[in-house]
Amino acid sequence: MPQIPLKDLLDEIRACTHCESELPLGPNPVVRASSTARLMIIGQAPGTRVHKTSIPWNDPSGDRLRQWLDLDREQFYDESQIAIMPMGFCYPGKGKSGDLPPRPECAPLWHQRLLELMPELRLTLLIGQYSQGYYLNDSYKTLTERVRNWRECPPGLIPLPHPSPRNQLWLRRNPWFEEEVVPMLQKRVTELLID
Repeated sequence: MPQIPLKDLLDEIRACTHCESELPLGPNPVVRASSTARLMIIGQAPGTRVHKTSIPWNDPSGDRLRQWLDLDREQFYDESQIAIMPMGFCYPGKGKSGDLPPRPECAPLWHQRLLELMPELRLTLLIGQYSQGYYLNDSYKTLTERVRNWRECPPGLIPLPHPSPRNQLWLRRNPWFEEEVVPMLQKRVTELLID
């Protein structure tokens, strides 16, 4: 399939209605990308607040993620530097213990096509189990094991837990994450964005 310009692909994604009948709030694909972006953030799927505003990570999870990256909102939403692409582009609905998993159709439909149009990407953050399961072919049985062994990931990929307020217990049980991984992450992101 011949490549189309990134702007046209983003328009196509934002107009997607592929799984409209499965979405409780209807389709509203949320994605940000540019051909100059160096950092890619791959999360799960928009929550209700992100669905309403069409701004990714525009919620308490995003506040914590920006703290982990040591970026303010202006830096974080600088599309020329940072691309944001969830596993599921639309809000999937509510489950028993939080939002439902991302719709499985989105990543195979759109991810590769988007990535091919972003040649400057140097670092990809895989946030949560869904992106890690899709992009990492490893033998770790838990997200905790995978994040603890981030050095074993392919170059340019860093697995992270989800920054949701629901993960307070995980963060308390795993203080090494904020003591060791977050400082490394901040250093890598700073170097990448000022290079």
